[in-house]
Amino acid sequence: MTMTHPLDSALQLQPVSPGQYEGQTSPGYWNMVGPFGGITAATLVKAVMDHPQRLGEPLSLTVNYAGALTAGTFTLQVTPVRTNRSTQHWTLSVLQVDGEGELVVTTTATVVTAVRRETWSMSDEPMPEVVPPGELQRIAPGFGVEWLSRYEMRPVQGALPKDWDGAVSSSLSQLWMRDDPPRPLDFCALAALADVFFPRVWLRRARRVPAGTVSITVYFHASQAQLQTTGTGYLLGQARGQEFRNGFFDQTAQLWNEAGYLLATSHQIVYFKE
Repeated sequence: MTMTHPLDSALQLQPVSPGQYEGQTSPGYWNMVGPFGGITAATLVKAVMDHPQRLGEPLSLTVNYAGALTAGTFTLQVTPVRTNRSTQHWTLSVLQVDGEGELVVTTTATVVTAVRRETWSMSDEPMPEVVPPGELQRIAPGFGVEWLSRYEMRPVQGALPKDWDGAVSSSLSQLWMRDDPPRPLDFCALAALADVFFPRVWLRRARRVPAGTVSITVYFHASQAQLQTTGTGYLLGQARGQEFRNGFFDQTAQLWNEAGYLLATSHQIVYFKE
């Protein structure tokens, strides 16, 4: 008997009407006060991939987290607002009934899909030379959040501080990662993996302060064919913060496959509290 992968279970969407789907939050990807942000991003990509009017493959995704989803059902609205010869632009909203019975927006997003054509290509972000994943220890799930159990992560450098003592340190992390159990890579999984990094402020300050993503943009540089060649292999993720100021910071990230191809980059803005 073939078991459904936890990610595929979490991404199940039921069409309600043209451009509208119904989904269900997954306890397997639960964070502290709501779903792991990466699973929300993956769900948005899934809605576009399932849409019968889709042109091409994902090029970029921007997710704005207006409020936390609560456990239960939600509605996802997907609209192709403009289709050009090689690109297509989408707007999306996630809605849920709040405690007062009102239908409120929890998430807004935009997606751009594109038809890729073979042209001159070059990377200015070569994959760093690092220790292979088989020689590194896996991070044990922790913090009492379930979503960490859905990923295998093996840090190269920049693991979480052993002592939360406020010592100033670098915000740079490098780690090998993949779904657990292993699952062939696709755009949905890649969108989620772009958000697995712990808040950079935790590393920079060695203080576990409350923090959460406000907005994330993921740029997809790989085609479906390149994702298929990656299969169930590891990705090398690298993330660092850039500016920490007045309760917000931004962080950039890159994800390469084991063959050294840069599959995706991301940028996000995160709030933090003292």
